[in-house]
Amino acid sequence: MQGTLDEPVVVDGAQIARAVDALLHGGLVAFPTETVYGLGADAAQADAVARIFDVKGRPRGHPLIIHVAGIAAAQSWAREVPPHARALMERFWPGPLTLILPRSARASDAVTGGQDSVGLRVPANPWALALIHGLCAGRNDPAAAIAAPSANRFGRISPTRAAHVRADLGEKPAGAVDVILDGGASTVGIESTIVDCTGAALRVLRPGFIRPDEIAAAVASTGVAVAVAADDEEAPRASGRLKGHYAPRKPLELVAPADLGTRIAALRPARLAVLGPAAAIAGADSAFASDLAWRGAAPDDADAYARALYDHLRAMDASGADRLLVAVPPAGAQWDAIHDRLRRAQAGSDAGAD
Repeated sequence: MQGTLDEPVVVDGAQIARAVDALLHGGLVAFPTETVYGLGADAAQADAVARIFDVKGRPRGHPLIIHVAGIAAAQSWAREVPPHARALMERFWPGPLTLILPRSARASDAVTGGQDSVGLRVPANPWALALIHGLCAGRNDPAAAIAAPSANRFGRISPTRAAHVRADLGEKPAGAVDVILDGGASTVGIESTIVDCTGAALRVLRPGFIRPDEIAAAVASTGVAVAVAADDEEAPRASGRLKGHYAPRKPLELVAPADLGTRIAALRPARLAVLGPAAAIAGADSAFASDLAWRGAAPDDADAYARALYDHLRAMDASGADRLLVAVPPAGAQWDAIHDRLRRAQAGSDAGAD
């Protein structure tokens, strides 16, 4: 996928100061990144990190991603940074790339899920960077870091807006999160690419904005091979790799675009929410308008589709529909991460539908 990460953003210093104070005192802060909103704690405070798992309902064995200020800080959390990992840091950080590296003593079991590896990234969002730098200043430690998964209930649709976090987790005093920073909509809209750097070859464990061919190009001079291993059970555990994830509460079904109308007809009289190409939606709208609780025209550009994906899934889930139908997006490398999220959303909705 390709896109723009450097859109001008104004950061509210007063909000950042309040959020840093919450982190320093063991609180949880929801903050925007260019991918999705994260639910963050001071990575050095085990009790605060434990609250992330409690609030999300996340199993303790699922490792968290450590968000750091830069390459020097990352080196404090990893006991080894091989040349190919360094090349990826220099090429893609700050940005939507998480690197799995052998952990240093600084990375506790609380954040690594008990593994001998740690996931590290430098986010590109100015709000996220301001929050990390504020924590570093508050702790007088340039390698202070924020441990954070996505700021939603475990396995459900990821949040790309502050409103999504408020709906899922809430803000104190009534909700679970101490501070929710509102930095606008995420500009990428799906989670970071995760690359395992612990072996002889690089393994792409989760597809994202940065494609495998871009990763291969960045490390070409090192001679290291790059493999896609999204379903490799022998790879280190990493966020978002369960068969069912990113899931709405209503059953979601992927349908070939050409079969959309036929499938809508077969499911009558169920109330349906439908996302697909504009032409397919127009046909469905005219033929089955009375049956559709929600309809949306999917963007034909992969970047735009990714930015809107979780907004669309949330709107479909909240529409009152009995079932959600999503037309399968186009094929191609730029669409691989979107296919990954939709496949896992379908599997998760089948497993956990109300």
